[in-house]
Formats: sequence, structure tokens, C-alpha cells
Amino acid sequence: MGNYAGVDWASEKHDVLVAGAAGERLLSATFAHDEQGLRSLCRALVRLEVELVAIERPDGLLVERLLDAGLRILPLHPNQVAATRDRFRVSGGKSDRFDAFVLCELARTDHHRFRVLEPDSDQTKALRALTRAREDLVGTRTALSNQLRAELARFWPGPLGLFTDLHSRISLAFLERYPSPADARGLGAARLQGFLVREHYTGRQKPAQLLAKLRRAPEARIGELELATRRQLVLSLAATLKALNGQIKQLERQIATAIREHPDGQIFLSLFRKPNSVICAAELLAEIGDCRARYPTRDTLAADAGQAAVAIESGKRKAACFRWACNKRLRGAICTLADTTRHHNPWAQDLYASARRKHDHPRAIRTLGRAWCRIVWRCWQDRVPYDPARHRALQQHITVTIPTPSGPVVDHPATQYMHAGAVATAANPREQEVTAGP
Repeated sequence: MGNYAGVDWASEKHDVLVAGAAGERLLSATFAHDEQGLRSLCRALVRLEVELVAIERPDGLLVERLLDAGLRILPLHPNQVAATRDRFRVSGGKSDRFDAFVLCELARTDHHRFRVLEPDSDQTKALRALTRAREDLVGTRTALSNQLRAELARFWPGPLGLFTDLHSRISLAFLERYPSPADARGLGAARLQGFLVREHYTGRQKPAQLLAKLRRAPEARIGELELATRRQLVLSLAATLKALNGQIKQLERQIATAIREHPDGQIFLSLFRKPNSVICAAELLAEIGDCRARYPTRDTLAADAGQAAVAIESGKRKAACFRWACNKRLRGAICTLADTTRHHNPWAQDLYASARRKHDHPRAIRTLGRAWCRIVWRCWQDRVPYDPARHRALQQHITVTIPTPSGPVVDHPATQYMHAGAVATAANPREQEVTAGP
């Protein structure tokens, strides 16, 4: 039998402990997080014939280097490691070397209780990098929009609420042209109409209504120097948001291209109707991955997506609690899928309405999300796109029967009508929107 290792990773160094099958210590060392240190670490583990390496993360540079060296990785959740420390030390003490020992012992004695890391293909990793980069940029845009909103509220709240989103193209164009109340003093209905035409305004409000809303806003009584300073701050934030919008659009185009070229792309694109974005489908594919061994059952996918409740039973007490330990990005994508389909899919509408009678909206969405996890898992395992005609729950839901003395008879015209409204045909990839997202 081989040996086992535990690696307590950090940003600057990694503490490593290697033990044999019987628990004898073979190596206890610290390696620096640089090229020489990582090479020495991988070389030492290979030389000691390590069978399994336990570590508290499923990805990252260190994990990629260990996989590249031909080592098998056992990713453990930090909560699992924290709960195991008391098995070996009752004093409550903690150190990096002790954590490496705990990880090594878990790999040696309890490896059959955990799943070995199954790496994804290069295409999936690239798609995951794109979707997570977009998520980070959207978060940055939200923070900057809030900063711009607070800055305008301090001296000129007029542009707030003038258009739908403060970070939208037309809002930023308006702030670039009128960054302060002094710049907007000469703005009239005719000039505003010309601005709206140039920016292709599609809202329902007329120029006179927008101008009245702008004029109703209060103005701060501040000095010229402060006004000039705040005006420059608005221009800087608007320019930064404009550049961020451009980068987000570029990432969305790359994501749309990447998912259509992915072997599993059509599986996840088939879950959505034409008006929906490919962004959510790409997030589902990026977080689920393409390694089928990662989720051997549909329940494991539902649990990792946070759609399955945590059962707590003690004596007469039974409770189902919210699952905190899960893939947060996957949970968000599944909830988005469930929330979109409840508006047009008959069986999803029925399941949501049934759950809504007993629970609040988030709980009902998770109930519907768990049902979608079963469908996604089946399509993903079989490598076939979602086909409503093969969805038995949907077919049972849309079948209309007429009671007769000899028994219920299927009403074919009514069933066909229900079927026509239920089929969520996947849109042409070239026609799908890529802008609908958080």
C-alpha cells in the first residue's frame, strides 16, 4: 500500500506531513510557495510514493501542480477538518503543522468517506475562469455604482432614478454631458430630446417628464471649489463604469462563444428559452464541470447546489434546515434556472405553486431547483439536451383526460394545445441574448 500526505496550504508556505499506511511519520517539512519550493514538494511526494494528498481546497495553483505531478487529491472542506481536530487534541490548540497531521490522518484512515478530486477538461476550466471573472467585474460595477449614487446624493440627486440603472449606457452618457447642476442649467426639452434620440432611448417617459423630474430634485448649497471637485469625481466614476461595462460585454461575448464550442454546451443551453441569456447556462456548465464521476447520483448534485435541505433529527425533534455548505455559484445558477422556468413551464408553475402554499418564496424556489437538479443530472449523465417530449413529469402534467363511464379518455386536442405551450424550444444560439445576467 502507498503512503498518505496532508498539506496545509498558505499564501507563502505549505506545511506537509507524510505518513505510511500504519501511521508512521515519513516526512514533516515546510515548503515555500515559489517555483523551487513547489518543485521540491512535488518531487518529495512522488519519491515517497504518496497515494493520496489531502488538502483544504479543490483548485488553485498548488492543486494544479500536484495534479500535474500525477498525484491524487482529496479536497476536504475546512469544516470537516475543524470538526476532526478534537479527535487528536483536546486542548483546543491549533498550528499549521498540526493541521497537516490532521489532514494526513483523514487521508489515511477516512479516505473512503470522501471523494477524490476529478479534474475537468481545459475547455471547462477556461469557461469557469470567464464566468467567475465576469461575476467579479459585475460585483465591482455594483460597488462603483453605489459609490456614484452616494456621490450624486451629496450634491445633485437629480440624475438618480432618471433612467432605469445608474450604470446603464444612457445614464453614464447623461452624466458625462451633465455631471453637475451647473452643466444642466441650460438643458431644455428640445436639447434633452436630441440627447435621447442620439442615445436611442427606449423608455416610455417623454422629455418633458424627465426634465420635470430633474428639476424637482434639490440642489446643495456648496462652494465653487467643492462643486468642481465633486463634478470631477462624477466624471471619473462614470468613465470607470463605462470601461467596466465594455469589459463585461467583451467577457459575455467570449462566454457565449466558449459555451457553444463546448461539447456539453448544448445540454445546458437547451434548458433555457430564447429570451434567456447564455450566461446562466455557462455558469451551470462551469460549476458542474464535465467529469461525470464528480456527481455519481442526482442527490449529490442537489446537495452541492444547495437545493437539498439538511435533515436534523434528535429524539422527537425533526427539522429540515438551510444548507450553508455548498457551491454558492452553482446554487445561484440553479435558483436562476428555477425562477425563470416557473413563469412559462407548466409543471414548474404547478410545483412552485404547491410549494408556495406552505413555504416562502426562497424555499419554494429551492424545491423547484431540486427538481431541476434531477433533470440536469440526467441530461448531463446521458449527454443529451433537454427534450420536453421525453420529460415524463411534464407529459403527465399536460395530458388532459375526460371522465367517461368506461374510464378516463385522453382529450387529444386539449393535450396538444397544452403541449404547444409547454415546449420550451431552445433558441438559435446566434439569436440568444448574452446581456441578461446579474
